[in-house]
Amino acid sequence: MAMQAFPTSGTTLPSQQSESDKQSSAETVHERRSGVAWWMWVLAGALFFLYAALSLRIHQRLLSNSYDLGIFEQVVQSYAHGHLPVAELKGPDFPVLGDHFSPILALVAPLYWLWPAPNALLVAQAALIAVSVLPLTVWAKRTLGSLAAAVIGVCYGLSWGVATAVGFDFHEVAFAVPLLAFSLTALANDRLRAAAYWALPLLLVKEDLGLTVAVIGLVIALRGNRRLGIITASAGLAGTVLALLVILPAVNPTGSFAYWFYLDSPAGSGGGPGDLLYKYTVGLITPAAKMSTLVLVLAPTLFLALRSPLLWIALPTLLWRGASGNAVHWGTEFHYSLVLMPIVFAAFIDALVRRRSSASSLRRHLVGSAAITVLLLPQFPLWQLVQPATWRTDPRVAVAHRLMDQIPDGATVQASSHLVPQLTRRTSVSLYGWPASRPLPQWIMVDTRVPAERRWPLTAGQEKFKLDGALRKGYRSVGYEDGFVLLKSPGGPGVPGTEPGLNGLPRNG
Repeated sequence: MAMQAFPTSGTTLPSQQSESDKQSSAETVHERRSGVAWWMWVLAGALFFLYAALSLRIHQRLLSNSYDLGIFEQVVQSYAHGHLPVAELKGPDFPVLGDHFSPILALVAPLYWLWPAPNALLVAQAALIAVSVLPLTVWAKRTLGSLAAAVIGVCYGLSWGVATAVGFDFHEVAFAVPLLAFSLTALANDRLRAAAYWALPLLLVKEDLGLTVAVIGLVIALRGNRRLGIITASAGLAGTVLALLVILPAVNPTGSFAYWFYLDSPAGSGGGPGDLLYKYTVGLITPAAKMSTLVLVLAPTLFLALRSPLLWIALPTLLWRGASGNAVHWGTEFHYSLVLMPIVFAAFIDALVRRRSSASSLRRHLVGSAAITVLLLPQFPLWQLVQPATWRTDPRVAVAHRLMDQIPDGATVQASSHLVPQLTRRTSVSLYGWPASRPLPQWIMVDTRVPAERRWPLTAGQEKFKLDGALRKGYRSVGYEDGFVLLKSPGGPGVPGTEPGLNGLPRNG
């Protein structure tokens, strides 16, 4: 039963309505038919602008990375050129469908035809995430009222899980966000067939999301359509099994799924039954980073999401992250919490509807959710938008581009991680210092002033040693300015320029 959280004080008969009242009523009828109020489009548009501004500005400041923006541009570029995706950053001509099963990325190819640059991926991601606010706010408005819908939409759009994803390059899971939002909204409103239809494309987003589809199927079955639920759950489970055991091993050069080792027994243990039992029980919430992430996932809903069965749909993602042996999966950084946000906020709306709270109780929950969102906001990337440093451009950016402009289109290049996305559009670029990178590239471009916390995969000492080795092999210095080093292979195409020598590196004539 729908709850009117903030009812009007009275009812006016049609004969007593003024012309403005009649026009307002007509607009309200239109909103009910279309489902989306005008302010929801404004909210989605504003969020799109924020997401795009942040991610584009990060890229413009040379703060985006080879892993993952560079990889995904190479993937989308492959689709745009009409062939199966390869990523030079994963290895020479590496078939990406053997790394993660994400064929849905082909949908970005038409945009890349129009705008062949990494910016196209960042804008597409901003649009996908922004669109997901619409089904949630439509549902909240119908059941809780316009004010509640607006507050929930803003809290969702500014949530830390969304912010961390937008602030760290582009990722295929951006496609999962609107699919989950539409599916869960349909599911909660007993449009079970629509819920299944929205969920099934998740199988094309990433291999683990088949388990999420399976749980959605189980909830569909519990809500009354057993046949549809079983079919959906079976399709989800079969999709994950097929991807992990057949497709990925068949395409991967190693002949197996590359990430099974994340689920091995804890490092340093014997891998016995006791170790595995600990890993998959207590180990799911320890060390403390796992529990703090779980608390932060639920905190914007004041833990009310725990009262909704929709939260079960978050279990597959929470479980594989807790079971992973990779510490980056445990915390709040990167993009790993993005798919949890539409789930937890859908559970929040569902729980509020189920409570049938009074208007004052609903206000308290909304104020609490907004307060937590505001308190967390400065700790996560969207806060960068109000920092003056975000809108200042380091003079080194122009220096980097001036040196990179000397590299001809189509050349093979190895570059520092944050320089890679600047080169993926027009060169065959791989990561400098990465063992799988193509050997003996025509060009090497390195930033020797990367702060220690951002250095990857080489330390400063390792990088210096490797540059010395390149010069001994015959590479020539054609640029050294503001810490950027540009080297050219003696066998590569000639370019204009001088050989100033490298500070601390032997001059090579």
